[in-house]
Amino acid sequence: MAMLTVRNLPDDVHRALRVQAALHGHSTEAEVREILASAVKPETRVRVGDALAALGHKIGLTNEDFEIFNQVSDKTPAKPLRFE
Repeated sequence: MAMLTVRNLPDDVHRALRVQAALHGHSTEAEVREILASAVKPETRVRVGDALAALGHKIGLTNEDFEIFNQVSDKTPAKPLRFE
């Protein structure tokens, strides 16, 4: 798991983090992890898999349709793009 060091954190911010952590029953470190996670991965974000599943459901794709895709799809590996 990665580590992160935050330097030059103002004393009043650190104090507020400690108070907020205590109110939530967390350590200051756990509180910071929770804050960072909710900032970069909000609950309302659109998840690609969920969006694709909803689209498939909306247009009426069935498991049988996916079986057909698997049977007729080209199994040749894609060639990477070249920017020359």
